Amino acid sequence: MSGVGLGWPGTPAASGRRSLLGWPGEDTAPVEASAEPPADQPVETLAEQPVEPAAAGAEPGAQPPAAPLDGEPVVPAADLDVPGAVPVADPGVEPGEQPPAEQVEPAEPTELTEAVDLRAELARLLDAPDDGPPAADGAPGDDLIDVDLTPEDVAAVITSAPIARARAAQRDEPVSGEAAGGGDTPIGEIAAAAVRALNPGGRFDFPRPPRRRILTVANQKGGVGKTTTTVNLAAALALHGSKVLVLDLDPQGNASTGLGVEHHSGVAGVYDVLIDGLPIADVVQQAQGVPNLWCVPATIDLAGAEIELVSVVARESRLKRAIDAFLDGPGAELDYVLVDCPPSLGLLTVNAMVATEELLIPIQCEYYALEGLGQLLKNVELVRGHLNPALHVSTILLTMYDARTKLADQVREEVRSHFGDTVLATTIPRSVRVSEAPGYGQSVVTYDPGSRGSLAYLDAAREIAERGAAPTAQEGDAPT
Repeated sequence: MSGVGLGWPGTPAASGRRSLLGWPGEDTAPVEASAEPPADQPVETLAEQPVEPAAAGAEPGAQPPAAPLDGEPVVPAADLDVPGAVPVADPGVEPGEQPPAEQVEPAEPTELTEAVDLRAELARLLDAPDDGPPAADGAPGDDLIDVDLTPEDVAAVITSAPIARARAAQRDEPVSGEAAGGGDTPIGEIAAAAVRALNPGGRFDFPRPPRRRILTVANQKGGVGKTTTTVNLAAALALHGSKVLVLDLDPQGNASTGLGVEHHSGVAGVYDVLIDGLPIADVVQQAQGVPNLWCVPATIDLAGAEIELVSVVARESRLKRAIDAFLDGPGAELDYVLVDCPPSLGLLTVNAMVATEELLIPIQCEYYALEGLGQLLKNVELVRGHLNPALHVSTILLTMYDARTKLADQVREEVRSHFGDTVLATTIPRSVRVSEAPGYGQSVVTYDPGSRGSLAYLDAAREIAERGAAPTAQEGDAPT
């Protein structure tokens, strides 16, 4: 391939004029233009022409400077539009050194009109205690950069959408403008939801019931979410101002696990209350990490309680007497009592139905969960006719809803068409976080407050609280 304007040493240029860039010592005399090499000289021999030695003093591998033509100005290689051109160093600069950078006068720093402590200002807006000056170097929380901030910079941070959403979530204020969702990040939305779920301010944003409510969570079908519903509803109610007691009547003790209380063999629990008549005040424990929430644990000894209760006088009402005695004494300030039942219709479940007025039935959005619902409602009628006339189905909660399946929609519509307003508007979706939380001895509301499962149970708890506080709520008004 012949070069255009660039002749290799010892080879004729491709044109009849001198080469613009030639090697030192080459013959730059004009030659006749030849479109093709001679027939007796193949093209490959052009690459075999000898190369003249480099000029003295040139670095190995460096390209020698161009030889200017007579009468033509010298053009630096950096100004030529030639690929691979090497810029010419300025005179007076030692080889390998960079030329001095252009000196720019620094701008005058903007003086703050008043001293602004960003950490203290954010703490004030979030109603959090001020921890004082920033932490030492390398200590946790030392995330502030020591730079000059103008009042406009501070105002931009304070009025940003995530801060506004957090303030509104914590103070239960309406959110408007960009903070309502426009331009905010998903992380900011989850953070705002987590603040609202955990309720660090301790405000009473759930209406408190006009009188104490005792709810039994029952369904003889296993795996429909009875324990999960009990634990998470109790945690949500307690975090938002109510005082809640959970009674674990399931011998598996899963509710005790979810609330982080001890329930191994040898720990006093519901078994001692039912069989030995021990007061609830002697066995109740504080739930881990949640204020205003207590639990009466269940141990493996409870598995034989139904057999031992057979010969006991008034065996169906032993739990009711124990609850009434506790509520008249140490538990007088309780707002809710939630009873978690085993997946059966034995004496333990009957004791729970006799001790309460309201029945909460979790229904999994599957066919098998509907199949056993009829038998449960028949037992409710028997208990109401012979033991507890005030018992009624007050709430039905759809759980494990999977929007990807058509069956879940069919089950939901069938349940709502039959039970009407007894079914909560909130539906609990399938969530991995809900299943992970018991492994850490927590409810999902405290384990991952910004997750879908946590927010769903939070909405369900709010709906239950609002229904109980409504002036039209009457005993026995829900269909069974």
